Amino acid sequence: MAKPGTDGARKGALRLLQGVRDGLSLADQAGALAALPSADQARAGRLAAEVLRHRDRADAVLALHVTRKPAPPVADVLRLATVEMLELGGAAHGVVDAAVSLSRGLGQRGQAASGMVNAVLRKVSRHQGWGDLPPQRLPGWLRDPVVAAWGEDAARTIEAAHQTGAPLDLTLKPGTTFEGGLALPTGSVRLHVPAQVSALPGFAEGDWWVQDAAAALPVRLLDPQPGERIADLCAAPGGKTLQLAAAGAQVTAIDISAARLKRLAQNLARCGLAADLVRADALDWRPETAPDAILLDAPCSATGTIRRHPDLPFRRDGSSIADLLGLQAHLIDHALSLLQAGGRLVYAVCSLLPDEGEAQIAAALSRHPGLTVETSALTGTDPGWVTTGGGLRLRPDYWPERGGMDGFFMARLRLS
Repeated sequence: MAKPGTDGARKGALRLLQGVRDGLSLADQAGALAALPSADQARAGRLAAEVLRHRDRADAVLALHVTRKPAPPVADVLRLATVEMLELGGAAHGVVDAAVSLSRGLGQRGQAASGMVNAVLRKVSRHQGWGDLPPQRLPGWLRDPVVAAWGEDAARTIEAAHQTGAPLDLTLKPGTTFEGGLALPTGSVRLHVPAQVSALPGFAEGDWWVQDAAAALPVRLLDPQPGERIADLCAAPGGKTLQLAAAGAQVTAIDISAARLKRLAQNLARCGLAADLVRADALDWRPETAPDAILLDAPCSATGTIRRHPDLPFRRDGSSIADLLGLQAHLIDHALSLLQAGGRLVYAVCSLLPDEGEAQIAAALSRHPGLTVETSALTGTDPGWVTTGGGLRLRPDYWPERGGMDGFFMARLRLS
C-alpha cells in the first residue's frame, strides 16, 4: 500500500506536470496545490521536479515495454512511477498500485489504460541499468551553443549537474554565523539536506537569505562600499539588494513588478535592512543624482538555473532569445547613461548562452569608447573561470564535489 498522504502528493505532481505541458513553470502553480496539506504540497513539487529531471531516462525505460504511445496524462503517470521506483527507491508494490489508481482517475481513457499501466510498471520495477542511462539532454537550441562554446564533454558534464539538482545556499549578513552548513570558498553557506526554510535557525532573526552561491557573486564583484549610492536595476527577487544594503550602501532597487517589490520589502524588514524601492521600468528610470555604481542583473533566458528549475527546457524553445538580446543591450546603454565618469557597472545574467554574456560585453565596448572591463579576482573563484574578455563565466558543472552552482556570466565595467 502507498504511504498515507502520498496519493495526494502524487496527484499534485501530476497537476504540476500538466501545467508544465501547458507552458507554466512549477513556481507559477502554487494555486494548483492550495487544497493539499503543506507536506503534500512540498512532496508534490519534489516529485514533479524529479520527473522533469529524469524524463528522458524514464521514457527510455518505458519505451522497452510500451508498444503504443500513451496519452500525455497516462504518460505522466508512467513517468512518475518509473522515477519513484528507479530513482527514488520507492517500493514497487505500493508505487504500481498507486499508479494504477491514478490512471483510473483520469477518466475513460485512463481507465482503459490502467491494465497497461499495471503490466508495464511491473516490468519497469525489475529494470537493471538505470544508473547507466545518460542524463537528460539539453534542448538543441541550448545545447548547440553550449557545445560550440565549451565542447561536447562540457555539455555532458553540465547535463549531469542538472540531473543532480541544487542544494540550498544561504548568504549571511555580516557578523552572523550559521551552524551545520558547508562554508563555501566564496562566502556562502550550503545545505545539502532538504529543509523548510522558515524553520531554519536564524530565519526569524533575519541573519541570512536564500541565494545561490553563483548569484551572490555579482555584488561581490561590484564591491559596494558603505555610503555609496548604488542602483539595483531589475532588482527582483532581491537577494542582491539585500547584499548591497548589508554592505552599508544607499540602495535604490528598481523593478517593474509590484508583487516582487512587496516580497523584497518583506525580506528587507525580516533582515533589518533598508533600501528605497521604486516600481518602474528600468529603461524609464532616471535618478536625480548619478549613482556611484549600478548593478544590472538583466532579464535573460535563465538557462543557468535549470538544475533548480528543471521545467525550463520543457517550456521554452529559444524563440525569445533575440528579443532578450536587444533588451539587454538597451539596458546596458541606459545604465551607462546614468553613471558619471568613473562610475562602475556590473552586468550579470544567469544564462549559459555566450550571446547573453560575453558577446554582450564585447558589443558594449565597441559602442562606448572609454568603457573598460575591470578584471577582479574574487575570493574562492578559480582563475580559469575568468574569460579572455575579463568577465567571470560560471557553469553548473563547476564545484562538482560541492554540489555545483548556477550558470552565470558577470563583468565589471568602468566608465571613464
